[in-house]
Amino acid sequence: MQTFLEFEKPIAELEGKIEELRHLTNAGDINIADEVAKLQAKVDKLLRQTYAKLTPAQKVQVARHPNRPHCLDYVHGLIEDFTPLAGDRHFAEDRAVIGGLGRFRGRSVVVIGQEKGNDTETRVRHNFGMAKPEGYRKAQRLMDLADRFKLPVVSLVDTAGAFPGVQAEERGQAEAIAKSIERCLRLNVPMVASVIGEGGSGGAIAIATADRVLMLEHAIYSVISPEGCASILWRSSDMAGEAAIALRLISQDLKELGVIDHVVSEPIGGAHRDPAETIRKLGDCIEESLGELDGLDGVTLRAKRREKFLEMGQKGLG
Repeated sequence: MQTFLEFEKPIAELEGKIEELRHLTNAGDINIADEVAKLQAKVDKLLRQTYAKLTPAQKVQVARHPNRPHCLDYVHGLIEDFTPLAGDRHFAEDRAVIGGLGRFRGRSVVVIGQEKGNDTETRVRHNFGMAKPEGYRKAQRLMDLADRFKLPVVSLVDTAGAFPGVQAEERGQAEAIAKSIERCLRLNVPMVASVIGEGGSGGAIAIATADRVLMLEHAIYSVISPEGCASILWRSSDMAGEAAIALRLISQDLKELGVIDHVVSEPIGGAHRDPAETIRKLGDCIEESLGELDGLDGVTLRAKRREKFLEMGQKGLG
């Protein structure tokens, strides 16, 4: 069942009328098919107009849309013969982080991603995509595996942030994230990261410190959530809209700032309206990015990756 966001109410009303007409038979001079076609044209036009001028706060809503394709949707759509690998070999398995081996368009790869879940049961099982230290240590183990067998790493970022619970802090959350970032920087194989929904804080950067960072058009990527930022700066989450603007968390701003490398366009109305097309488009961009990195040795990859992120800091300070 399609979920409509608050700013999509006019679209929802039109699509409701279309559904009503589809359950009617032709009566008198009214041709149902013609009426449906006219209303559908209005919906398409309204979708284009609405999504062409989304505010940062509205983009946050789209990035969090419950029907938006998640990590496992991309894995199932892009990775053949996927073999999941579990556990960090230290404490436990963290289901918020999906990882394993597979074949991406004929190329063997290591896949690491954050899975939010699609319903109440799966969201609880995957802890809403918020990883604990064991999740980031599992990511490090998979990156070690990638280095050992000379396999490129493909990561799929979709998290509100690392899990903030007391137990996670007790087990070394900050250290696990820092080590994961460090491991990304030390990789001797190509790494392509894609922000497919929310890219929140260190929880996202831990698996996104890559040679190429791709981002879906209506995804977000920021140091903190707009609500968290507003609570700190204004002592009220009611200012989340202003915080979203100030954070410059949308893909177009981040491309301009040099934080990401490429914006992947989404179907009209967002990824949730045509998941298959979104997955295909992202796959094309990942394939292109991996092709650009082919032939580079480990020393060159590490040096270029290091310079890429140092340049962001220097540009920011400047």
